[in-house]
Amino acid sequence: MTTINQEVLAKSEPSISLKQHIDECLLVYESLKKAFGRLPVNDQNRFWKLIRLGIIFHDLGKSHSGFQKVLKGNPRDWYHQRHELFSAPFVDHLDLPIEDKLLIKLIVAGHHKDFNFLFDHIQHGYKTGEDLFSFGEDGKLDWDEETEKLNFKFIKTFLKDYSISMDSNLLNPPFVEIKEYAHKPVNTSNINFQELLLAAGALKQCDHSASAGIFKVNILEEKHFDFLYNTQWMPYFHQNRASEISGNIVLTAPTGSGKTEASLMWLHKQMKENGQGRTFYILPFTASINAMFERLDEKMQGNNEIVGVVHGKLSEYIESRFGEEEYSGKNEKLKFELKESFRALVTPLKVATPFQLLKSIFGLKGFEKGIFEMSGGYFIFDEIHAYDPEVTAQIKVLIEFATRFLNVKVCLMTATLPSFLKKEFAEAIGEYTEIRADEELYQSFVRHRIKVAGGLLSDHITDIQQRLNAGDKVLVVSNTVKQAQSIYNSLDAPKKVLLHAAFNGVDRNKKESGLKSDEVKLLVGTQAIEVSLDIDYDVIFTEPAPLDALLQRFGRVNRHRVNGQFRPPCDCIVFAERNEVDKYIYKNEDVISRTLKALREMESLNSGVVAESDLLKYIDDVYDGWDNKDKEDFDRVYTHLKADVMENLAPFIYDPHREEEFEKQFDGIKVLPAILKKDYSAFLEANKFIKAESLKVSITKQRFASLISKEGIHRDILAFQLLRKEVIKEQPYYIIDRKYDEELGLQIDVEERSFDVDAFC
Repeated sequence: MTTINQEVLAKSEPSISLKQHIDECLLVYESLKKAFGRLPVNDQNRFWKLIRLGIIFHDLGKSHSGFQKVLKGNPRDWYHQRHELFSAPFVDHLDLPIEDKLLIKLIVAGHHKDFNFLFDHIQHGYKTGEDLFSFGEDGKLDWDEETEKLNFKFIKTFLKDYSISMDSNLLNPPFVEIKEYAHKPVNTSNINFQELLLAAGALKQCDHSASAGIFKVNILEEKHFDFLYNTQWMPYFHQNRASEISGNIVLTAPTGSGKTEASLMWLHKQMKENGQGRTFYILPFTASINAMFERLDEKMQGNNEIVGVVHGKLSEYIESRFGEEEYSGKNEKLKFELKESFRALVTPLKVATPFQLLKSIFGLKGFEKGIFEMSGGYFIFDEIHAYDPEVTAQIKVLIEFATRFLNVKVCLMTATLPSFLKKEFAEAIGEYTEIRADEELYQSFVRHRIKVAGGLLSDHITDIQQRLNAGDKVLVVSNTVKQAQSIYNSLDAPKKVLLHAAFNGVDRNKKESGLKSDEVKLLVGTQAIEVSLDIDYDVIFTEPAPLDALLQRFGRVNRHRVNGQFRPPCDCIVFAERNEVDKYIYKNEDVISRTLKALREMESLNSGVVAESDLLKYIDDVYDGWDNKDKEDFDRVYTHLKADVMENLAPFIYDPHREEEFEKQFDGIKVLPAILKKDYSAFLEANKFIKAESLKVSITKQRFASLISKEGIHRDILAFQLLRKEVIKEQPYYIIDRKYDEELGLQIDVEERSFDVDAFC
């Protein structure tokens, strides 16, 4: 490295030279090339050549003397300019076709800010001429004068290190290209939409990963699939069949029959036949995602380098999982890097909610990286049936977009997918192979005895207690948090656990970990237990719910085989009467009525013992097609989102209305229980922001509005010092004056206010 290269910085705190940053970006680039062999571009070599050039050029504007002063703590002579605008014009000196130079200029200009921002920045900041923007020029900067402050001597030497020559100091401003693009984005112009979108994501990923100190992108290797071919177990028919298919599949098999292993055998086949791609294992709920991550991480021996986890509560989960003594203190950096690696491209297999992928087709800020990461990848949807009509519509658009434009292969799997939903997803996937577990397996899965009981669940506490006293492991599922808390308090067991959505992250993760213990004799929960928790109970008592939800609940009973055999059929007791508030949870009363009818029919046959091969028939009886209101919701969302993706999605163009539309579907606002205010303050003062956030509980927007109007919730502000920068920051948050404890969670009807002892000292 030459002395002159060392004089130009890319970053401060710590100081990193521009040469070092570019070389680190190129390390990421080389790793990406190996991990993304299936990108949907016509010429892979040309594409990666353009990305390399984009990396080399993207920060040349930082050689501006004003920017260097900013990095050294003196903002004089920079005037809040954008280094990208000074970097892009250097691309004109490359000996490339015009369309290639334009692509590189656009990804360089847009690697930090969207083009609407840049357009506004240019017209208010520079003398640009009346013909371009028609604005006055008083007080504006002169482009030629500003470019004279670039270190051309450094730049020519720097580019020579990468075998690029530059003979002239002439730099034409990129104003025209930015104006034209901002007014007519790429998907309505002659520029290749896919190529620019992928190039934008690739450059941003190289830049951001290198800045985070992450230089290697891992890939799945043969050894990571070794556990699938252990001679101690014989694969089922559907698992063997999945391992033979190259292309999209729809897999139907009973709960607990190894669908996860089947999907990974399918993935192994795809990688051998088609090459590397990032894999997303997609589940509906946070609890099931955490459990699946731990399961796959253990089996694939990833050591947090192969399997990652991505969901909205990621930070608090990592704080819980890696917050033990061996990860504390000096290993705070490890936790930060782990979190960043899960969110970046490091892990080749991610367990995620669909919303992490949907964010990209909604065009939220930075979506180009998400699109790039999905490209040429593999989607595994587990329990694809478990979404409401609006989210189902979004997933259909996602699958259509990914398979059509991004060269993605898809595996859909379920135990209980109604025929009308299968038709919707089949249309999205296109060509696929259907795989169903064989009849012999279905006949061997005799695990449950259905009983439909009269009255309310809450009226039969004595019956539940008798099963506990007899030594059974008992699962009780309520449709509401309040009901679950009441039932939990009414029952006695040596070790019992309550699991629902009204716990904060710290306590919820403790409970999920505790469920692995055989000592737990009673689990009382809500819908949180329905999907993918690998737990096994002897009997279930449950409130009425749609048949597919009930079958998932039943799947937590008599789940594990002993010496290859299930226990004799275990009781699944469903109470027929609904609480008044249940209509807000499951609004379609016809579905509940048809479910109870189907359950009674099952109960009347073979003493209630369920033949699992018949379950899909009952599912189609309950869901004989779309409910009119559900179909309206599905069609509205599907039509609108598909049109928006096809007509408006473009790199470097961010629409705040799309972000609002995406966020409004999440019915939750985080609030801090009053009793935890002191802990929250202590974490903020220690700058432990993840721990502070993990103390909050999510409540519905409707509940929030009701309580804040009654002064049950109030807004507060905490001031604390940012330790590294020695500045004071104010953090607004909401306090809920309701009782909270780690055993029961948030008790919405019990008032409890914080008492600040220090105020009276």
